[in-house]
Order: sequence, then structure tokens, then C-alpha cells
Amino acid sequence: MNLENALAYHNKHKPQALVVHGADGPILERYDAGFDAAAPHALYSGTKSFWGVAAVTAQRERLLSLDEPVWRGATFRELLNLTAGVPFGGLGSAVPAYEKALATEQRRPPGTTFTYGGIPLQIFGAIFSQRLRPLGLTPHDYLRERILKPNGVEIASWRVLKDGTQPLPTGAFLTAANWARYGAFVARSASEFSECFQGSHANPRYGMGWWLAPPGAPKDLVYASGSGGQAMYVVPSEQLVAVRFGNGGSYNHEAFLKRLFS
Repeated sequence: MNLENALAYHNKHKPQALVVHGADGPILERYDAGFDAAAPHALYSGTKSFWGVAAVTAQRERLLSLDEPVWRGATFRELLNLTAGVPFGGLGSAVPAYEKALATEQRRPPGTTFTYGGIPLQIFGAIFSQRLRPLGLTPHDYLRERILKPNGVEIASWRVLKDGTQPLPTGAFLTAANWARYGAFVARSASEFSECFQGSHANPRYGMGWWLAPPGAPKDLVYASGSGGQAMYVVPSEQLVAVRFGNGGSYNHEAFLKRLFS
């Protein structure tokens, strides 16, 4: 691992935070541009990394089955790995509320095409909400109670849509330390959540909310990615977690990882 090269690349791309933790604790903590350890940051699409883990947990509790068809023939798994046949959309401020998401046109047969976007996560959220209703929980309540709180992870805030609900594909604000804490949980529990880290036929590089290792990186590396240069990299075999916050620019995951593991 080459922290010096990775830090040099990070510093060239509007840096705000770079935190690296190993099995024995912090290895590197760097904050820039007036950003500090106490400041929450928008994860943007890095938020997607919560929901595959939540779905596997819910399957274990028999609240759902990942491979049951739930929306126009598409399964929970296909909604989460973005192969449900949903068109591009639902990014940034264009995340639709549940009812609008459920009414989305399906343009491809489930499982045949990978299309990045937020609408499938909203469809998942709408159906998961129905499953959770007897428990008096929303998907976000479930995430907090079953996964985040038991692992000491605190969400600073979450965006709210016009109908008062919170989106699933985006919207979470966390400090670098809290996102790293979630990453450490994923690293410790990777075998339990292995279904999150399986690519699809349509896109072997994307699991359920997680991107999988590019060439040259450790084979078990997975990462969450948000617009503007947000990232969390997890290497379970090394109990390594790296969180990166940035303020836009041309930051590239593969370029950073090539330097980190050079």
C-alpha cells in the first residue's frame, strides 16, 4: 500500500478529507479546504451502499427474498443491482417519490441491461416499506435500528423529498469517521453480505449498491461511489477502509486505487 502516492493524487482533485483505517485503527487522517473531522458530508450515491446490506439483513429475518419477483417481473436483487429494466434517471434532485417510481416505464427485460440511476432504489424502498409496515418501521428506521446503531454509526442528516419521505439512492450526510465505521462493519462482516458483492451478467463490476474491484486492486476490494469524488473503499481481507471526500473535479477511482496499491 502506497499512502504517499494515493495522498498526492487525492490532493490534486479538490480534496476535503482522506481517512484510512486498518485492523489496528487509524493509519491516515487528513482534512483540507476548511473541512474538519466533525463536518458531515453528502455521500450522494455513496448512500446506495446501505441498501444491499439492509436487504440481506431483511432476507435473514425473512422479511423478503432477494430473488422473488416484486415489480414487473424484476426481483429485489435486480432492483438493487440496477438490472430491473428501469431507464436512466432519479439522480441528484430528481429522485422520484415512491408512487412515481413504481409507475416508471420498464424498458428492458429484467436482468438483461445495467442502467445506473436512482429509480430502482426508490422502487425497492416502496416495496420494502410495505414489508416493514407491520413492524411500524420505514426503510430508514430499519437501516438505523438493525445496522447502523449496533455498529456505532451515526447519520448526521438525510435529505427529505417533497412528500416528506427520505430517498434511498442518495441523501445521507455522514462524517468521514462515521462512514469509515460503517465500512469497518462491512469489512468484518463481508462473508455475511457476500451477495452484495456479486456482479450481474449485465455488469460484472457492480453488485448490490457496491462497485467491485477494478484490475490491479485487491480482488476482494469493493467500494461505494458518490458524485463529486466521494468514495469509501473496503478490503475485507486486510480489514482496510479508506474514506475520501472531495469537492468535485475529475477524481477517478481507478486512478486513486492504482496509486494506493502500487
